[in-house]
Amino acid sequence: MEAKKIPEVMLNSGHKMPLIGLGTASLPQPPQEALTSIIIDAFEVGYRHFDSASLYESEEALGKAVSKALELGLIKRRDEIFITSKLWTTDSHHDLVLPALKTSLQKLGLEYVDLYLIHWPVRMKPEAKGYENMVKENVIPFDMKGTWEAMEECYRLGLAKSIGVSNFGIKKLTQLLEIASIPPAVNQVEMSPSWQQGKLREFCKQKGIHVSAWSPLGAYKNSYGSNAVMENPILMQIASARQKSVAQIALRWIYEQGASAIAKSFNKERMKQNIQIFDWELSQEESEKFSQIPQHRMFSGEMFVSENGPYKSLDELWDVEP
Repeated sequence: MEAKKIPEVMLNSGHKMPLIGLGTASLPQPPQEALTSIIIDAFEVGYRHFDSASLYESEEALGKAVSKALELGLIKRRDEIFITSKLWTTDSHHDLVLPALKTSLQKLGLEYVDLYLIHWPVRMKPEAKGYENMVKENVIPFDMKGTWEAMEECYRLGLAKSIGVSNFGIKKLTQLLEIASIPPAVNQVEMSPSWQQGKLREFCKQKGIHVSAWSPLGAYKNSYGSNAVMENPILMQIASARQKSVAQIALRWIYEQGASAIAKSFNKERMKQNIQIFDWELSQEESEKFSQIPQHRMFSGEMFVSENGPYKSLDELWDVEP
């Protein structure tokens, strides 16, 4: 039986993006061969959007899976899939952006990515690679203008069909829109029923920027995370009444807010469930219950904040209004 097609959104770049993508970030990362096999499982159940980043070290496994999916006939052409990757903070320097994307493309074995994002509005010393160097001492002032100009060059060269950002608040998006020749197509941010991002979503909607949710189920990687979504009594009650999983209720809510979701599951059955959300809807009464869910940001970003650094408080990092 052919997998049902996941609905798409038209981005401001004129390209379509599937509204559910498979996340590939994990700590620890499975061995490359295992990850390739997991991604093949996702192809088989119907995923066509895959979210990667240079930081995740999943690009190579994803590239092999794309190659294998073509070989197996799961897809017929490259343009049937949507591949996202991200520029890491150590490459957020004008002259390092294009080489970083070329390195990602080499690992992916592709001629272009469908979406390339600035991973954070943060710049770190070029030598500070990897998770272990995500410390405040390595953070230096972010060159938004220079970095975005280089992102636009990636777009003009056809190496990225759409460009965007991740983890940008309203103030930073406003600054970016003032200097951009090409506006960001996507802002990928933490968003879930327990961190709903109402103001930011409204701002992005007004500006024609699509919001994509990372950690839509509240747990990100294995090193930290929260059960605020999966063990939320309101969501559990709705799920039980509807005979759906809590994940399906959360993902359906995100879809109904006009956002897309990057759902990370390496379990084939749960992968399948996570995309079975398009042929039913939440009632008004159920939707209204989401406003009762306590709000809490899961990932603080405190490693980017210091007294002597460019961001002296978490409020500055996240553009929280005083």
